[in-house]
Amino acid sequence: MDAKRIRSTFIEYFQSKQHQFVPSSPIVVKNDPTLMFTNAGMNQFKDFFLGNEIPAYTRATNSQKCLRVSGKHNDLEEVGVDTYHHTMFEMLGNWSFGDYFKKEAIAWSWELLTEIYKLPIERLYVTVFEGDKGDGLDKDMEAFDMWTAHVDKERILFGDKKDNFWEMGDIGPCGPCSEIHIDLRPEEEIKVVPGKDLVNADHPQVIEIWNLVFIQFNRQANGSLSELPAKHIDTGMGFERLVRAIQKKSSNYDTDVFTPFIEAVEAKSGKKYGQDEKIDIAIRVIVDHIRAISFTIADGQLPSNNKAGYVIRRILRRAVRYGYTFLGFNKPFLYELLPLLSEHFGEMFPEIPSQEEFISKVIYEEEASFLRTLDNGLKRLDQIKTDLESKGEQVISGKVAFELYDTFGFPLDLTSLIARENGISVDEKGFTEEMTKQKERSRAAAEQETGDWILVGDDAGVQFVGYDNLESTTNIIKYREIKEKKGTKYQLVLEETPFYAESGGQVGDGGVLVSGEETIKVLDTKKENDLIVHFVEKLPQNPSASFTAKVNVSQRELTMNNHTATHLLHAALKEVLGDHVQQKGSLVNDHLLRFDFSHFSKMTDDEIAQVESIVNKKIRENIPLKEQRNVPIEDAKNMGATALFGEKYGEFVRVITFGHDYSVELCGGTHVSSTGKIGLFKIVSEGSISSGVRRIEAITAGAAEQYVNSQISLVKDLEELLKSPKDLKKSVENLLQERNELKKEIEGLHLKQAGALKEDLVKAIENVEGVNQLIAKVNLPSADALKKLAFELKNEVDQLVAVIAADISGKPQIAVVIAEELVKNKQLNAGAMVRDLAKEIQGGGGGQPFFATAGGKKVEGLDQVLVKAKEMFSSI
Repeated sequence: MDAKRIRSTFIEYFQSKQHQFVPSSPIVVKNDPTLMFTNAGMNQFKDFFLGNEIPAYTRATNSQKCLRVSGKHNDLEEVGVDTYHHTMFEMLGNWSFGDYFKKEAIAWSWELLTEIYKLPIERLYVTVFEGDKGDGLDKDMEAFDMWTAHVDKERILFGDKKDNFWEMGDIGPCGPCSEIHIDLRPEEEIKVVPGKDLVNADHPQVIEIWNLVFIQFNRQANGSLSELPAKHIDTGMGFERLVRAIQKKSSNYDTDVFTPFIEAVEAKSGKKYGQDEKIDIAIRVIVDHIRAISFTIADGQLPSNNKAGYVIRRILRRAVRYGYTFLGFNKPFLYELLPLLSEHFGEMFPEIPSQEEFISKVIYEEEASFLRTLDNGLKRLDQIKTDLESKGEQVISGKVAFELYDTFGFPLDLTSLIARENGISVDEKGFTEEMTKQKERSRAAAEQETGDWILVGDDAGVQFVGYDNLESTTNIIKYREIKEKKGTKYQLVLEETPFYAESGGQVGDGGVLVSGEETIKVLDTKKENDLIVHFVEKLPQNPSASFTAKVNVSQRELTMNNHTATHLLHAALKEVLGDHVQQKGSLVNDHLLRFDFSHFSKMTDDEIAQVESIVNKKIRENIPLKEQRNVPIEDAKNMGATALFGEKYGEFVRVITFGHDYSVELCGGTHVSSTGKIGLFKIVSEGSISSGVRRIEAITAGAAEQYVNSQISLVKDLEELLKSPKDLKKSVENLLQERNELKKEIEGLHLKQAGALKEDLVKAIENVEGVNQLIAKVNLPSADALKKLAFELKNEVDQLVAVIAADISGKPQIAVVIAEELVKNKQLNAGAMVRDLAKEIQGGGGGQPFFATAGGKKVEGLDQVLVKAKEMFSSI
């Protein structure tokens, strides 16, 4: 049975048990502060377990894209080194939301594995929870007894809290679990050591394949457990491990989930898999990481320097690094695997083939950029090696090794490998200390203490009324405190709210809550899963009182202007640039709109003008808003509504339309009733933010009017300065031409001055025992002039060692230049010399052994530089 059939068999089996198939949610998590990435199949159902939302179905099944490279579930360093950990993986699962519980979950799992997939019973083991005194939990004898109807008692093992109590995070839904393990060892090994002795012992051939979680508790912030409103089932089976078991392979990478990719890398590199451990690890890293990178980009998360984007960039660079170091890839190669990824995963995950070109180009640009960084890192290593040799040392300090890691992406093992090849070593203990310091800094910056929600009213969910009303009477359901280093934050949940929670790029509303004489300022509104959370300046004196919730009307109206303008902008960009344009992100507030979109070249001035003209034309047409709520998702797609990649849509959606079919989008944001209310639209900037993604920033209404008026005022001021010329542009061009001509004339004078200065300096050179020594103080117009002078002296005078102290427009600068023969024969080093001399001008610097410069703050220290230089020269 091939991998595709194994996946479809799982889904079809549970559909036959009345489970609703639910498509995978995006791999990048939104509206959940406890998670960065989806790390388990149950993430998208979290609110069902917490009781925050009532599901439309009580049973579900799917194959969920998961990523475990951050936080508690971090498998990155194991990926590639062993044969069963992955960054991105698929989690097959079935769920019950207050419907069936342990009995059915156990029976169906066993039936599927042994009767449908035909896995041998004699190789299977199950585990149950042994209890935990700290949490006051007894042995799960209920699960044990249920398993005895299917499995011999000797195959049922008890496991501790680490292995048999599942928790999604530090807080949230949790419960005891039963794991199903399989022994994939050869028969001769099984006869020597029984499989039950190796369960949960990290044996690479005795592995867990399915985890049945019996969710019945909620972990509170103080560590205690509380009963959930209803009992649920959450199961998760690693797709890759299941395929391995069914196909009787010793490694996940030997299955047809990965073998096509391994063969492709073999063909591209000329290296064979299975013959060298380092090459094998490199190939496994690449074929695993390409999935994680591509699926995450497809879901809207681009590589970047912060948060989720940084994690993806780190994974991508890890793959490039292994390919560069062990497979000889010194040009981009990962992007060439995209067609193969579409072929093997496109049926289940259509977001890959539909965005193949975009994903490929993003990966290509990231690869090319990092290969340049690797090259710069190698040059830095050469410089480090030279510095060590000049000092007679052979160990790269932990601090320097960490700089290579942090700046150039060099992991410790790569730095150590290159160091060994050059006969030097690395202070690995010092590197570890630097890494620990960074982690402690990050942890301290993120430290916060989140209190438990304190219930006030009936926790039956939140009703949002903000599409139709900006004011409503409401009550508080619950509240909590969040203590951070910067202070304490307060959060409220209301039973009915007009406040829009930040989502889809639109910022959350602000406003006030009023009860009698008390007014509480609402600072922001955000979503936590599907819960609308209000951030307030203080807690109410009487949480049980009724409140009037009032949205800041001015802020909301300006935000609606900008949000509606993004819809018009999106449609205009498609019209001008082409249908390849897709939204890749946005920010909409009361000041401006920011719109990120896929496009691979800079927009011309004419294209920007066309887009602006189209949007303003639609504004003048005063097109009324057509809003349709609770539209079945398939009906909305058939209407031509644009859905964004990376967004999770429910069965029913809201469709926003302007014009007959000009702009039709799925959107939960707030909008003006007609486009005329926007007034005016003006693009203020367009540029690149990452590979294949451009960003437009624009303003509307009063802000746009103010911007246009300021530009008109600027033109008038220029005309007054230039005495009202007939052609303002021509006048400015003439001024620039005159400036350039004067600049060239000044540069010529500087060259003549430098030439005369050089002749004087050559005359001042003293020959001491065959070494031409020069110590001088000069005035020069720029640092470039100083560098040029130093190199000209070096080229004209043999065996030269020179220290030139320069006053450059009131700022001190030092240059040290040494002939290569003296660097080699007399062990001189310009970098070391200039660092010592720089102390006299309260500065610092560096460079190469034959040339180095330094700058500083204390110009009067230049005379002391000359004195110190004479002392240095006396020992040459």
